[in-house]
Amino acid sequence: MKFMDLKRQGPVWILSLGSPEEDNTLNDEVLLELQQCMDRMEADREHASLIIYSNHPKTWCNGIDLPWLMTRDEADVAAFLTRLEDVLLRLSTLSLPTIACITGNCYAGGALLAAACDFRFMREDRGRFCFSEVKVKLPFTPAMFDIINQLPNAHAVWTLCLTAQAMGGFDCQRMHVVDHIYPSEQLFHQTLSFAEEMAQKHRPTYTTIKRGLRAATWHLWQQRQHPQP
Repeated sequence: MKFMDLKRQGPVWILSLGSPEEDNTLNDEVLLELQQCMDRMEADREHASLIIYSNHPKTWCNGIDLPWLMTRDEADVAAFLTRLEDVLLRLSTLSLPTIACITGNCYAGGALLAAACDFRFMREDRGRFCFSEVKVKLPFTPAMFDIINQLPNAHAVWTLCLTAQAMGGFDCQRMHVVDHIYPSEQLFHQTLSFAEEMAQKHRPTYTTIKRGLRAATWHLWQQRQHPQP
């Protein structure tokens, strides 16, 4: 794959975004590869979990590729946003535990990607979490609001969305935006240890519970998959 790599380490799928040369932004090609990765994981029915990681030294995901998006016409932009919603809805209800290992900056669409995961572990010393949409003049869609509101702290959601404040690891943990923070040298090891533990959960039961907790998201995703004539 051009924009990411998916490999399995024991019971844990590791999806690595980008490379040191890429800024880990989202365009049509990236969304297609994300869908292909989820196809592969859901086709394998063994108990497993997923870590979303980044190979970039400073960035986890910087959101939509805005220079690319600015070259698209209105219809293309609308179609892209629908495809982004589909990725977020599917990731949010994916049939295995998902953990965002936030190794660096996590902005806008990247923050949405992290919010769609079940758990978030973040580097404590560098990197920021930010919904910058109010600054870049791209309002959230209803499906995106559904994803954002899965974060457990309504006050943090309100502050992040309306101020575009960029929070570091300590503030993110204090506001319950992320579950744990670790020094950079410990982050992946701690995330992997947790992912290995979560991979032992009975996958059908875990999936049913998760989709029950996110019933509105699951219903919306099913509607997208099976539209009424």
